[in-house]
Amino acid sequence: MPLQNKTAASQGLVMCTLCEKVNQVQLNKCQRCGSHLYQRKPFAIQKTVAWLITAILFYFPANLFPVMETSSFGHSTYSTIVGGVIDLWKHGAYIIATVIFLASVVIPIGKILVLAWLCISLRLKHQSHFKQRTFLYTVTHWIGRWSMVDVFVVAILVALLQLGGLMTVYPGFGTLSFALVVITTMLAAESFDPRLIWDKQS
Repeated sequence: MPLQNKTAASQGLVMCTLCEKVNQVQLNKCQRCGSHLYQRKPFAIQKTVAWLITAILFYFPANLFPVMETSSFGHSTYSTIVGGVIDLWKHGAYIIATVIFLASVVIPIGKILVLAWLCISLRLKHQSHFKQRTFLYTVTHWIGRWSMVDVFVVAILVALLQLGGLMTVYPGFGTLSFALVVITTMLAAESFDPRLIWDKQS
């Protein structure tokens, strides 16, 4: 077997997913922390798909319901994610509108599509683009946390704009749904095992 195609599994080694110590594959528990050892995450694809389906179900109410309610002088206005981006753009806040659009619309959708494609490619047993698929997973895993920026914006506004009845801001149902989208996509990324991409090549 060429050296560049060797894997830890082919050499009888397994890494502990908790403390990351490399152990002999015949051991059932990690020598350092005592946690159970797995060559690959159990049911990684099934868990990832389950979390992705959950994220998709939450994504619709996250965009259909308002993420924020603003009450001023007895008049209430409601803002969805896309509606808020449009309002910011109309008021000339182009950078903020772009950041929120990327973090709240592009990144969640992109993350769902990438993880779904990775699971499909494993099911179809694609034997190409190993490095590219691994890179896609790495970027997706890293960038997913930045989707929370929309939730942080609402939280900051709720904390700051409570001006004794003149203006109050309340989080809407869309905020909760969107937070659940971010959490479930992060769990989907954590459930996926990128080492599965390389198994058939080794």
